[in-house]
Amino acid sequence: MSDKPSVLFVCVHNAGRSQMAAGWLAHLAGDRIEVRSAGSAPAEEVNPAAVEAMAEVGIDISANTPKVLTAESVESSDVCVTMGCGDACPVFPGKRYLDWKLDDPAGQGVEAVRPIRDEIKVRVEALLAELLPPKL
Repeated sequence: MSDKPSVLFVCVHNAGRSQMAAGWLAHLAGDRIEVRSAGSAPAEEVNPAAVEAMAEVGIDISANTPKVLTAESVESSDVCVTMGCGDACPVFPGKRYLDWKLDDPAGQGVEAVRPIRDEIKVRVEALLAELLPPKL
């Protein structure tokens, strides 16, 4: 087992919100947190508008691929952050669950995705501060 906290981001298609959240957390935390993402009904590819919006802030998620949500991925994560996937996420005792209400970027242009990206960053920064409090 790792001493690093692990976070799983889940949305329906694992193509927009969860990919951007995983990108932000990996960027901000480096190797201090294990980052995963998945979807209850994964798309074929990551949303191009999400890729473009993240590239604008220097984060490349273009090589990511949507992954299917499994019970194992939830069970092996300390924190599971859902974003509009409803009851598709299995619940295990002792895990921390957060549900982030965010607009779905599917089918939207980059102009509509930017504010979603920015809101995700704020939430990821708050989660990061909880998981890795500053050392005194």
